[in-house]
Amino acid sequence: MQGEPCVVAVAERRLGSVSVGKCVGMSVCFKEWEPGTGNAVVDEDSAADNALSLLVRDANRAFARALQSRIARSGVSMGQWFFLRALWEEDGLTQRELSHRVGMMEPTTVTAVNVMEAQGLVQRVRNAHDRRKMNIHLTDKGRALRDVMMPNAEAIAELAIAGIPPKDVAVAMSVLRRVSANLNAVVQQGRDDSGRLDDEYP
Repeated sequence: MQGEPCVVAVAERRLGSVSVGKCVGMSVCFKEWEPGTGNAVVDEDSAADNALSLLVRDANRAFARALQSRIARSGVSMGQWFFLRALWEEDGLTQRELSHRVGMMEPTTVTAVNVMEAQGLVQRVRNAHDRRKMNIHLTDKGRALRDVMMPNAEAIAELAIAGIPPKDVAVAMSVLRRVSANLNAVVQQGRDDSGRLDDEYP
C-alpha cells in the first residue's frame, strides 16, 4: 500500500520486538471519553471488524506526532525521516529502490530527494553500470544526522511501551506480524488471481 509508512517500528534496531507495545487491544474500541474523569468509555458491542485497523492507525499517528516533535529540531520533516532512515540502513539506493523501501510512489520520492538535495543531505550520482539510473548517496551532513535523530526515535519507542510488561509487548508484536502476513497473503493472492485471469482472457 502506498502512502505514509508506518512509524511504529522507529527504533527496532534497539528495541527489537518491543517497539509497538501499544498496538494491542483488538477486542475493544474507545468510543469516547467520559467528561471530567479521563477514563475511556469502552463499548465492546461496537467493536467492528475494523477495530484493530483503527487502533493500529491511531498508534501510528501517535508515534508520528511524538517523533515529529523531536526530529523537527534537526530541520527534518516526517517525510524526509523515512527516506533518511532507509539510506542510513543502506546508502546508495536507486530512486526506485528507495521508493520501495519506504513504500512511497516514485514521484513522491523524487520530490523528497529534490528537497533533501537542496538541503545538502543527499546527492544524486549516476549509476556507473546503468546510466539511466540515479543512485542516492548521503552527504556527510545527512550521515551525521543519524547520531542526532536515532536517539530521539529510540526515546519515543521507549516512552511508547512505558508501563507495559515485556511479555504483553512481545504478544502484541507477534500478533501484528501475523496480521501483516495474513493481509500480505490476501494481496498476493489477488495479484495471482488477476494474473491468471489475464492469461485466460487476453
